[in-house]
Amino acid sequence: MKKSPAKNKQQSEEGNWYLIDAKQASLGRMATQISGYLTGKNRPDYSPHEDKGGYVVIINADRLNISAKKSAGKLYHHYSGYPGGLKTKSLAEKLEQHGSTWVVREAVRGMLPKNRLRKGRLARLKVYGGTEHPHQDKIKK
Repeated sequence: MKKSPAKNKQQSEEGNWYLIDAKQASLGRMATQISGYLTGKNRPDYSPHEDKGGYVVIINADRLNISAKKSAGKLYHHYSGYPGGLKTKSLAEKLEQHGSTWVVREAVRGMLPKNRLRKGRLARLKVYGGTEHPHQDKIKK
């Protein structure tokens, strides 16, 4: 008697799609809300070892509410591994260099659990600077 191949629950379930407007939103508060959606903490069947989160689409990332004190005071560090290889840039410099979509993605990345599920959860995060995005048909209103 042949056994049928086991179906992967993560592939068979279609995740929910969430649309978040970042217009005049605080970066940290928005990132905590997004990380909850990506991990699936808003679902009644949440389990920390299973990836049951949904897809998150963020629009208007260019219109984030970032104070002048935060843009000068928040620092991003990168260490190359060599002596004297610590590089530090402020939030304002990172916004100039990479744009607001990178800043939002890094804020969410920092709030996700540091485990094997993190990469797949970040793949479900879609960040756009304007109001247009290609996921209109998947988001239920």
